[in-house]
Amino acid sequence: MTRMNVLVYTGTGTTVESVRHTIYTLRRLLSPHFAVNPITAQTLLTEPWSPTCALLVLPGGADLGYCRALNGDGNRLISQYVWGGGAYLGFCAGGYYGCGRVEFEVGDKELEVVGPRELRFFKGVCRGAAFGGFEYGSERGARAPEVSVEKGVLEGALEGALEGFRCYYNGGGLFVDADKVEGVQVLARYGEKLNVDGGDAAVVYCSVGKGGAVLTGPHPEFAGVNLDRNVGPEGYTGLVDALLEDDAKRVAFLKACLVKLGLNISEDSKEVPALSDIHLSSIYPANVSYLVERLKDITTTTEDGARKIIGENDTFTVSEYKEDKLSLTSLSNALPANSNAKTPTADTGIIDHNALEKHIKTHPHRPPPPTETPHFSHKTFYTALTHQRALSSSRPSQFGSFLLYANVITSTNTILDKNFALLQRLPTGLTAAATTQVSGRGRGSNVWITPLGALVWSTVIRHAAHLGATAPVVFIQYLVALAVVEAVKSYDNGNDNDKGYAEMPVRLKWPNDIYAATPATPTEFVKIGGILVNCSYADGQFLLVVGVGLNTTNAAPTTSLNLILATLNTQRAAKGLPPLAGYEQEKLLARILVVFEEMYVRFCEHGFGVFEERYYGCWLHTDQVVRLEMEGGARARVRGITMDFGLLRVDEVDEEDRLTGKVWTLQSDGNSFDFFRGLLKKKT
Repeated sequence: MTRMNVLVYTGTGTTVESVRHTIYTLRRLLSPHFAVNPITAQTLLTEPWSPTCALLVLPGGADLGYCRALNGDGNRLISQYVWGGGAYLGFCAGGYYGCGRVEFEVGDKELEVVGPRELRFFKGVCRGAAFGGFEYGSERGARAPEVSVEKGVLEGALEGALEGFRCYYNGGGLFVDADKVEGVQVLARYGEKLNVDGGDAAVVYCSVGKGGAVLTGPHPEFAGVNLDRNVGPEGYTGLVDALLEDDAKRVAFLKACLVKLGLNISEDSKEVPALSDIHLSSIYPANVSYLVERLKDITTTTEDGARKIIGENDTFTVSEYKEDKLSLTSLSNALPANSNAKTPTADTGIIDHNALEKHIKTHPHRPPPPTETPHFSHKTFYTALTHQRALSSSRPSQFGSFLLYANVITSTNTILDKNFALLQRLPTGLTAAATTQVSGRGRGSNVWITPLGALVWSTVIRHAAHLGATAPVVFIQYLVALAVVEAVKSYDNGNDNDKGYAEMPVRLKWPNDIYAATPATPTEFVKIGGILVNCSYADGQFLLVVGVGLNTTNAAPTTSLNLILATLNTQRAAKGLPPLAGYEQEKLLARILVVFEEMYVRFCEHGFGVFEERYYGCWLHTDQVVRLEMEGGARARVRGITMDFGLLRVDEVDEEDRLTGKVWTLQSDGNSFDFFRGLLKKKT
């Protein structure tokens, strides 16, 4: 499977600031080639993360916490991953943790930590603190020491990567006698007098089986722009200034380390894009005014006349769009920040997007002009929606009729699901879409920046509680997954002369992922989309926010529909067939929404049973044999989904594939699934 994920450990032992610095920096350096996501100890222990992981990162903190959470099974999984060809990056505490032994503040009764460690990527000792004055949870021991870079060990290093630089430091160690340890290369050395003996190795690369590890004592992931000058001791402002002055060298060195670990880096450090206006429009523009009126009871007017909706998670200002005002024309335009939030400029650093006010511009007369939404044509979307509805015999009329669209948004799911008072007043079918999400949401705690070219949207459904017996809410995640696959395969359904899109190798992975065969290896499937359904309840209705992300035109971090289509068109050309037109996001969204609404209406009337065979026709698991780790490694054959609670049904088989008569039903929230390795593991 394609290794597209960079996973940053966020479990016991880490500090919030270290995690934030790590994710901020790695996303800037690795987007769009990789998706940088957090991973908890539970996920690391129970989910099949390693096949798609390009780099596992343990940030700063206290490595005794890592021991408590990961000793035993966790470290075994990490070791297997790295020895099998994976990459490990440990910053400060993560560097200590990757060694054979830790000797920290020996003799200090309050701070001393001494003992062996299980990973042993660096088989020797990491000894610290390299400089004196360390205090947990404090900047008193922080420094900006000079770090010199070893020549000749960073092959193909970028300009500036081999120059010495000042680097943030707070409690890290040195790698004792690293020059004498087999399989180890010193990448950088401390350039100042140290508080402990054993050499001067500050950053090392360790060859580990087929993989490798980079371990650091200092923090090359800390950017000076993200440090608060007001929290440190006397002289801390000078530390920040020193880091800012050497920032380009720091970035070049860290990029070179990532390249040494086998990762593709961005040519330019990517800034997190600034939030843009959110545009509220409708296929019937006059209806926008009715919806605004419906929101009046949660809208307040400030002293300066601004209308605001203060939600549980976000604050929105609402105003009617005026064409004679200055318009936003690109992804780089930012919202004005409120007085308590950082203004997102090029050198702001980490931004709390939840603290920023979001601006909703209403369009009661006509859709937004192209200058406002350069990456999404409302005219194309509404025209396609009208066309697709006209082709349907079930007369769909709700899904997509209202559209909230932003060039850049936090998350289409978050702005709806996390603002309950707003959600309660929104109609079924209202859809929020975006070109870029800076805090895209996935299952568990996954948060990421959505790459340009991915189609992301969330649709509101008000599902009556009395339908629970015949049309249980749990099946809606299966329904939308099926709708996505069938819409992709019937994209140009109005053209009866060519059904070529049906050949697109797009399938379902239970419970809610979209997979496709890769162009290079047709028998290898990779994830190209995911679904997240959030549910709340009020006044006899389930309020659902159905979120979908689908790689459509983007080239990274994984494959996309248009890349797959290009391969299909090559095959068609060899047969003398004309090429199929590439997927357009607006037209594909319209097609998916119409197919989804058709299915949803029928589901409410007849339940999921009428879709069962169609669902199995699209999924990857028919008659697949898996191992049930929670049942002692018993073998079982996947049979399908139960029609009452949507559970996965598997039948036990012996080593000759004969049925034993034992049956298990498994919940998506209680088990993790690595079907490509034939494993079903119990979550803990």
